[in-house]
Amino acid sequence: MGPRPNLLTRRVAGVATTTLALVLSTAAVGVVPAHAAHADHADEACAEPVDTHAHSKIKLGGIAKHEPNELTPAQVREREADLAAALAERAKRPGQRQGPVANAAITIPVVVHVIQKDSTRAGGNIPDSLITAQISVLNESFSGATGGAATAFGFTLKKINRVTNPSWYPIVQGSSAERSMKSSLREGGKETLNLYLGELSDDLLGWATFPQRRLTNMDGVVALSESLPGGTATNYNQGDTGTHEVGHWLNLYHTFQGGCRGSGDSVSDTPAEASPAYQCPTGRDTCSATGLDPITNFMDYTYDSCMYQFTPEQAGRMLTAWNTYRAA
Repeated sequence: MGPRPNLLTRRVAGVATTTLALVLSTAAVGVVPAHAAHADHADEACAEPVDTHAHSKIKLGGIAKHEPNELTPAQVREREADLAAALAERAKRPGQRQGPVANAAITIPVVVHVIQKDSTRAGGNIPDSLITAQISVLNESFSGATGGAATAFGFTLKKINRVTNPSWYPIVQGSSAERSMKSSLREGGKETLNLYLGELSDDLLGWATFPQRRLTNMDGVVALSESLPGGTATNYNQGDTGTHEVGHWLNLYHTFQGGCRGSGDSVSDTPAEASPAYQCPTGRDTCSATGLDPITNFMDYTYDSCMYQFTPEQAGRMLTAWNTYRAA
């Protein structure tokens, strides 16, 4: 347990809310991501109701704003039912193995789209070095090199696509401009991670789509460009915003999903957590269930310097989702 070695810091403190976003505020206290209130913002790009919500984080400003990716209990039930149905369908196919394949080596190709207002750093023109550093952070995080469980996933940078388009800058979650951007730029199949970088609206650090059976152009991850390793987003510039959002892209919920009741984040080896944790708290225990809050988990909202791990069951859940939704 402890801060991730050799990484910068990502998450900024924010006022505790019930959303899923990360807040980047030096004055905020107690909550990490700016994923704020539970809400039902529909994503028209998704074909099924269960896939109409993206995950996001909030960064700057003292009060966490509405977080479009917070799932209601009903939405979680829909997602889990869809996963079960997809697994059952897959099991009927000839030659399909049951359950995750242990120690499977899966390399995810990454296409990075750098959205710029102009050619300046202030206008979104970040150097390639930040992008390659982000890929390194993903590989460290998902391999278990930072101290958590090893997952099946590695990442390779396939392409950097730089686009200067003021009408797409900043990237506004749920907007027609976001839809236009992704419809124009997205590359590859379900197995390809499309990562969109730029300045974001509403103090968000990032958002992601969950996997679904039918690929849509909205599939992918959006992240604040300055949250990459070496960026200017103080406390959130070690690259863990990318790690967090890719976790969503691979079907993980927040550790505080559902609070202290019900199935929580649908992973049994992450102790129940009533609300997001911010900054880098010690000894936090918000539920009566066994175990302190998992404030070092990549799927909470703490500073980048505080989070360093996925759990074995999170690793298994991601692999199951990959085999069900994203594998060829």
